[in-house]
Amino acid sequence: MSQDTSRAGHQRTARTARRVLVLAHMGRAEARLAAEQTVQQLHDAGLRPVLTEDDRRALADATNGESMPAVDLLPADCDLQDLELVMVLGGDGSILRAAELIRDVDVPLLGVNLGHVGFLAESERAGLGETVDAVVGGRYTVEDRMALDVVVWQDGKKVLHTWALNEASIEKGDREKMLEVVTEIDRRPISSFGCDGVILATPTGSTAYAFSAGGPVVWPEVEALLMVPLSAHALFSRPLVVSPTSMMAVEVLTRTDARGVLWCDGRRTVDLPPGSRIEVTRSSRPVSLARMHLTPFSERLVRKFELPTVGWRGPRGDVVDSGPPTSALPIRQPSYASPPVEGQRIPVGREISPDPYDDVVGQGGGEHP
Repeated sequence: MSQDTSRAGHQRTARTARRVLVLAHMGRAEARLAAEQTVQQLHDAGLRPVLTEDDRRALADATNGESMPAVDLLPADCDLQDLELVMVLGGDGSILRAAELIRDVDVPLLGVNLGHVGFLAESERAGLGETVDAVVGGRYTVEDRMALDVVVWQDGKKVLHTWALNEASIEKGDREKMLEVVTEIDRRPISSFGCDGVILATPTGSTAYAFSAGGPVVWPEVEALLMVPLSAHALFSRPLVVSPTSMMAVEVLTRTDARGVLWCDGRRTVDLPPGSRIEVTRSSRPVSLARMHLTPFSERLVRKFELPTVGWRGPRGDVVDSGPPTSALPIRQPSYASPPVEGQRIPVGREISPDPYDDVVGQGGGEHP
């Protein structure tokens, strides 16, 4: 989550065409309609919408032969590194799929939630038009999110080297058998126990699987790693929050024949026979998310989980300015064909749709932060 303004992926000054890849779950009618609207709006604004060949075919079939605006195809007409942005129309699963696609290039993701919670998404379906307008106008910042580097060893050999944005989860492979493991931090054992599994997560993943398992919610800018046991049969099975420079490890014990399964973001998997060792560290390459709202994470948390805040009256007395919202740190600005004047910032921080919480807060006597 460190700030980085030097990467070449957003140096667009030498490029005349601004290409935006549109990814959607084309198996859903709502997603197809959203993709059609996005492609048309981008094209009308002078940007170059990009689709995969499969998505273009699905969208063409859904329009019943009606004319579609011209689009570039990936990878026939452009490469991933030619993209300015990837707009993902769907839930968190779609965003994780998109993150896998662009893992090796420096291109940010902007999610429009068509799912349920959509914690990784930046806007909702109702604000799709305003979201595209913000992309066209360059009214967004780019925020880096920590990712995990995951290595699996078996019989002293490395059998898998992969990554994860949310979590790497070690789970039991047999429903009727408990998985026996020993956990480790920085090459020192912590505890051994039987369990349904162990989740190794990032702060971004703290509101995903780790949250369901009783782990703590960690603010995105906090640099830390999480270890959360799943239904552990042990006296000490508390979630652990450790240094971002630490190495977390889990070994599948050989005292039983119970096997495990590793899942990375629910997408990449490998079997874990007894004796397997899983090592997780912070990845040197983060995942970039595009942000249009500088909304504090606490407010996003309340909205996404619909947490009750009835009775809140706000701070009492004089309030000392605590600085910018937490979700605004750290950020880096994209650059465009017209270099900004030194010291000038791309306008950000204004909600693209009316904030329904404003009236509620005002009635309670407090002020919106």
